[in-house]
Amino acid sequence: MSERKYFGTDGIRGLVGQYPITPDFVMRLGYAAGKVLAAQGTKKVLIGKDTRISGYMLESSLEAGFSAAGVDIGLLGPMPTPGIAYLTKTFRAEAGIVISASHNPFYDNGIKFFSQDGQKLPDDVEQAIEAELDKPMGCVESSHLGKANRIDDAAGRYIEFCKSNFPSQYSLSGMKLVVDCAHGATYHIAPNVFRELGAEVIVIGGSPNGKNINDGCGATSMDAISAAVLEHNADLGIALDGDGDRLMMVDHTGYVVDGDECVFVIACNDLKSGNIRGGVVGTLMSNMGLELALADMGVPFARSNVGDRYVMEMLKENGWQLGAENSGHVINLSHTSTGDGIIAALNVLTAICSSKKSLNELRQGMTKLPQVLVNVRFAGDNDPLTTEGVMNAVHTVNEKLTGRGRVLLRKSGTEPLIRVMVEGPEHEEVTLLANEIADAVKKAC
Repeated sequence: MSERKYFGTDGIRGLVGQYPITPDFVMRLGYAAGKVLAAQGTKKVLIGKDTRISGYMLESSLEAGFSAAGVDIGLLGPMPTPGIAYLTKTFRAEAGIVISASHNPFYDNGIKFFSQDGQKLPDDVEQAIEAELDKPMGCVESSHLGKANRIDDAAGRYIEFCKSNFPSQYSLSGMKLVVDCAHGATYHIAPNVFRELGAEVIVIGGSPNGKNINDGCGATSMDAISAAVLEHNADLGIALDGDGDRLMMVDHTGYVVDGDECVFVIACNDLKSGNIRGGVVGTLMSNMGLELALADMGVPFARSNVGDRYVMEMLKENGWQLGAENSGHVINLSHTSTGDGIIAALNVLTAICSSKKSLNELRQGMTKLPQVLVNVRFAGDNDPLTTEGVMNAVHTVNEKLTGRGRVLLRKSGTEPLIRVMVEGPEHEEVTLLANEIADAVKKAC
């Protein structure tokens, strides 16, 4: 596969106003994608967005580009990424476009595509779009311009889909939930899903203003929801990120339950009910405690590279259904075609109702090993991971942890960071060892 010029592992993303997240480039992207998709018979796409202020501008630019290519556009408005994937299938559209930078701050934004089956576009289609982007932009004749219309019932359709994934024999009546929508795309959806299933819902992060998405709230900032669960004496908390594809939870004690623990709870319930298919996919960052706990249950476990895209690829390769990143991307192909924070929360709530145990009780079936992550900002063309000082530091730490833990160094796929992760039996020891390696990386930068 040839090297990508524009598309990364999660679409095209960057700082708003800087290339390529500019109105003119995004309009050309819409035109290029429209030309490629129209050649395959596509005459309709759906466009949804999160709550960033730049979403209006980029939506208009995409709309103009697709119209110029002769493709009709259905505008969904603010909609979670997994909701756009679902609606792309139900509307029989050939593609769904998401305007979002996920968990990033408001001043970033991005564009990613879903195919008609609710999954990422095939690589050859992305490559064809990139090739078309290098050609001059044109316009079909007036009689063939694409039309745009607002889909007013999009949120309601997705709410009903989410509810349909919660077993009808159970109810959330009597449960008090804190739901943190990160001032993002789930603000008008997630609270209604859980309320309509019977829960008392306290909402935080539910008042987007275009600039407060992911700002001190949501799945990437758990202090607020932990405090709210304790303040309201809630049964648990559900934290989503800005585009709704991540889930983190909080039990009634204020303890943060991450993606590893969420997928463990879901796997336990699936095993008990006979619904588990194959094993579970985690990533290189997944806690060793998850691997050990699943092994005790006889459930296979495999690690992919970091990124929900790679989790999905390994699920398909193995023919399995369930996978997750510890950061909160939980993929359950028995229910959805992509990571979905609301559906994952409903899967955990199903386990709670089925077992009649609390989230606190269920998550204690897995014992997490202390894991310390240190981020080192990285700039320049040199690769610090290949320097002698860093390799020696890693070798020394690996020798100290032989049989008791592991070390992982990797470059972030979305930020200029080197991530240093060390895992082992004692938190104090692991912290010291992680900082040893991080110091070596800093010297090499």
